[in-house]
Amino acid sequence: MAFDIAAMNGKTEIRALLFDLGGVLIDIDFDRVFRHWAGLSGKPYEVIREHFVFDAHYHRYERGETDDAAFFDYVRRTLDLDASDEQILEGWNAVFIGLNQAVMTMVRQAAEQLPSYAFTNTSGSHQRAWSSAYPDIITAFRRVFSSAEMGLRKPDRNAFDAVVRDIGVDAPSILFFDDMPQNVAGARDAGLQTVLVTSPADVRRGLAGLGLV
Repeated sequence: MAFDIAAMNGKTEIRALLFDLGGVLIDIDFDRVFRHWAGLSGKPYEVIREHFVFDAHYHRYERGETDDAAFFDYVRRTLDLDASDEQILEGWNAVFIGLNQAVMTMVRQAAEQLPSYAFTNTSGSHQRAWSSAYPDIITAFRRVFSSAEMGLRKPDRNAFDAVVRDIGVDAPSILFFDDMPQNVAGARDAGLQTVLVTSPADVRRGLAGLGLV
């Protein structure tokens, strides 16, 4: 766990909260995707996992620069899948395990006391899936910032700068929760205060340090 909360030392007042979704509020597992796709290829799951790379194609898809058909065709060719777009999409959406109810309860409690937002790297297809499966996420926050809608993604500095502008408070007054070290580092470089989330206990400690839970 990594805390960078100046407010705990009385230096800067936290005026807004910002949460990642996948890995913080939504439990995810990409191995579920690779196992599904392995069933479409006849290749071992380990081979599929090794050959799928979170590369520039993936990043463009999450920024909304590539549509579903183009990305699924890239997956099909890269992994040699004999599968339709619908079958690839089914595997793609298998990443979602479920909503973490413990974290959601804490988020709702904290949101009653401070403006709360979410910022997620997500493709359009994943956004449609989680917003349909977990509608409580939409109502829990004042706004959900989506990389697919913004055309910007974490951990890029311009992505955090855009979110800070839209929230309308200074970056050091925003506390950001994310499970990816590179995203936490990017947020810190942009001036936000941060919590690296490895379990719901990290979220609880971060919010408890501010007297929010």
